Amino acid sequence: MNEAIVNKTSEYFKKKGIALPKISELCNPCSLDKNIINKLKKVNKDAMDPLNLFRVHWFNSRDHNEFQEVPEHIILPSEFTGIETKIIVNIGRLFPLITAHKVLAAYGCLLPRILNGDFDYSKHKAVWPSTGNYCRGGVAISKILGLKSIAILPEGMSKERFDWLEKWVENPKDIIKTPGTESNVKEIYDTCNELKKDPKNDIINQFSEYYNYAIHRAVTGPSLEKSFLKVKKESNLKPRFYVSASGSSGTLAAGDYLKNSLGTQTAVVEALECPTLLKNGYGEHNIQGIGDKHVPLIHNVMNTDFVVDISDKATDNLNLVFNTKVGKEYLVNNLGLENSMVNKFPEFGFSSIANILASIKLAKYMNLGKEDAIITVATDGADLYLSELEKTKNNYQGVFDNAACANIYKKYIVGINSDNMLELSQNDKERIFNLGYYTWVEQQGISLNDFEKRKNQQFWLDHYNHMISLDDKIEEFNSI
Repeated sequence: MNEAIVNKTSEYFKKKGIALPKISELCNPCSLDKNIINKLKKVNKDAMDPLNLFRVHWFNSRDHNEFQEVPEHIILPSEFTGIETKIIVNIGRLFPLITAHKVLAAYGCLLPRILNGDFDYSKHKAVWPSTGNYCRGGVAISKILGLKSIAILPEGMSKERFDWLEKWVENPKDIIKTPGTESNVKEIYDTCNELKKDPKNDIINQFSEYYNYAIHRAVTGPSLEKSFLKVKKESNLKPRFYVSASGSSGTLAAGDYLKNSLGTQTAVVEALECPTLLKNGYGEHNIQGIGDKHVPLIHNVMNTDFVVDISDKATDNLNLVFNTKVGKEYLVNNLGLENSMVNKFPEFGFSSIANILASIKLAKYMNLGKEDAIITVATDGADLYLSELEKTKNNYQGVFDNAACANIYKKYIVGINSDNMLELSQNDKERIFNLGYYTWVEQQGISLNDFEKRKNQQFWLDHYNHMISLDDKIEEFNSI
C-alpha cells in the first residue's frame, strides 16, 4: 500500500466532492445516508456527477428517483415462454451513466487500485479493453473521478456505443478501435500489450481482472438473491439455475454466490456461431458483448454446470419482434400478452435475449415445472442496438408482417430444443479449463502455477472475501 498516493488521491477526491460507496451500500443502497439519497433526487442519472457513484447497483427504480428494496425484475409469462417454469430477469439497463451493468464491474476493478495507491491520478491512464459496455463503464467512472482513460473495443460494435464514447472521452484518440467484432478478443489483447509498454498506462482488463469476478460475486449475487426471494415469498418455488452469457465471465460470478446461498446450478451462454466452450469452436456472431474464441481467465470453469449455445439469428430476429410496431402487435394480439409486459421487452438487448432463450432451453432439457425458477439478467437494453435493428430490417428477406412474426416466434421460442448444449462432466470442465491455457499461458504470459490454482474453489472464495472486506478501507479513505 502506497500511503502517500492514497492520501494524495483522497485529498484530490475531497476537493471534487467525491465519496466512494462501500460494497455493503451497493448491496443495500436503502441504507445510505438520507442526505445522499435526497441529493440524488436532483441529479440526472447520466450526469457526470460523483453522486451517481451511489447509483452503481441493481436497486434503481425506473424513474431513478429512489432506491428499491429489491432489484427491478421481470417474470416472463408462460404465454410467451411456452413453459411453466418461472424465469426471473433482472434489469441491467437501470444502471446509471451507460444504461448497462458493466459500470459496476468498472467501479469494482478501479476501487482496489485507488485504496492501495496503485493508481496515481497525476500520472496514470486507466485503459479499458472491452467488447462493448465495460469500456463505457470504465470511461464513465474515470471521468467522474477526474482520471484519464482510454477505451478499447472492436470496430464492429454497435454505432450507439461509439456515439456515447465520443461524448465522454477528452480526446477522440482515446477511443481505440481494434479489427473485427467481439470474437476478435486477441486483437484487443495485442493492443493492450502495446499500450502496456508505457508504464503510465494501467491496463484494467475485464477478462483477467479478478476484481471483476469479485465485485459481481459480492454485489450482483446477493442482489439477485433478493429478487428471487421476493418472487418466492411464501411459495414452494425452488431456485434451480442461474443463467448468464459468458462475456468476460464477471457476471457469471454471481452464480458462485447463488450456488452457495440458494443451491442453484450455473449455466454459461455463448453464441452458436462461435461454440468455443461447447466444442472448442470458432467463428463470428452478432450477440454483442460476448467476447469469444477464448476462455476468460476469471471464468470459474470448475464451478460451471452447463454450457448452452444460442444462435445470433434468434437474437437478431427476436430483437426485430420486440422493437417494432408489427412485432408488438403480434405479441399482444396473437400471444395475449399484456401491453405493460410488451412495453418492457425493449429492456432486453442481444445478450439479454440470449440469456432468456438459454433459460427456456435449460428448463425444457431439465423438465422443470411451475415450482422451479431460473434466475438470469438483462445486462443492457435494445436502445444500444437501434442501428443493428435497422440492419436486420433492411436485410430481412420477404415482408415483415404478422405472419413473419409468427414464424420467428415459432422457430426461435416454441421450437427451442435441447440441441447445442452440454451438461458438464468433470472431463468436460477440465477440457474447457485446459482450453484457456493457450490464451493465458502461451499468449499472455500467465505463469502455469497462477493458471492452475484457479481449479481450487478457495482461490475464488478468497477474492470474494477480499472484496467484501474493503468497506473499512473505503470508510477510512473517505474520511482522510
